[in-house]
Amino acid sequence: MIYCVEDEKNIRELLIYTLETTGFSAKGMANAKELRTALKEELPDLILLDIMLPGEDGYSILESLKLSRDTRGIPVIMVTAKEAEYDKVKGLEAGADDYITKPFGMMEFVARVKAVLRRCSKQEDDKELRCGDLSLSVGKHKVRWNDTSVELTRKEFELLQYLMENKGLVMSRNQILCHVWGYDFDGETRTVDVHVRTLRQKLGEAGNLIETVRGVGYRIGV
Repeated sequence: MIYCVEDEKNIRELLIYTLETTGFSAKGMANAKELRTALKEELPDLILLDIMLPGEDGYSILESLKLSRDTRGIPVIMVTAKEAEYDKVKGLEAGADDYITKPFGMMEFVARVKAVLRRCSKQEDDKELRCGDLSLSVGKHKVRWNDTSVELTRKEFELLQYLMENKGLVMSRNQILCHVWGYDFDGETRTVDVHVRTLRQKLGEAGNLIETVRGVGYRIGV
């Protein structure tokens, strides 16, 4: 099930129609109140979220979704007419899994929905990655530092997982973008820098394990 939170009825109905004709189940909501009512009845596999909504805007809704234990794991795609880099970075930094600017083609829209669902599908793999006293459990989606649990957003977790899977190797910003976000963000590598910064902050002392390789990218461990 995919929820589409969009106050413009024509756009909302077009997105729902497109999703349903490509094999998805979808429901539309016009505002935060309708979304929260729907979430009490059923948790979706994905939320499409407009930014400019009446009352509570999309950024505020996204923040509340990521703060709730019940909804923090639901992937969110921002679908909006706000195309400035600042707005994209703000949405991604807040935990959005993708950011699509209007207008856009329906084929691209469906492809990006599928890409996010594919990346965010539940992993049954129970492997554990380690770098010193930092550990990451893939299947359980848990990170621990010196036996202390660290709470991360989905994107922060995937970024850390990618670095730990390639421990000792320098990963370029473009490599990270393509792997964690699924495609090249038109060279907007600042997205990576923003997520690395917040990841380091949340890891505390363990954040020092992530090394910046000037002019190239990032590496964890040696």
